[in-house]
Amino acid sequence: VRLVESGGGSVQTGGSLRLSCAASGYTYSYYYMGWFRQAPGKEREGVTTIDNDGITSYADSVKDRFTISKDNAKNTLYLRMNSLNPDAPAMYSCAAGSGYANWHRLHNYAYSYWGQGTLVTVSS
Repeated sequence: VRLVESGGGSVQTGGSLRLSCAASGYTYSYYYMGWFRQAPGKEREGVTTIDNDGITSYADSVKDRFTISKDNAKNTLYLRMNSLNPDAPAMYSCAAGSGYANWHRLHNYAYSYWGQGTLVTVSS
């Protein structure tokens, strides 16, 4: 499975951005996908996840501002980010996995496949 993110860039505080993650390879080998972010000097944290049944979960810090979605026909995962604030700058990575219940899926260990990430910066 290969995951390639795109859509990162610089955005002003309060602005919006949409990230994409194109999947290729054995895409049937995973059941859920997620977005993670890692800010400089901090550990990678789970942002949001979605599974093949459309069940989603979000970190409390992004609820009501971020939306995860996917286009199964295109094997592409999306992350719509609204109202970006100064805590947003980070490397955003998508990941794919299987075998864990929903309450585990904001944790790194629930994922087997990772993309390289796309950088998001927020300017005031």
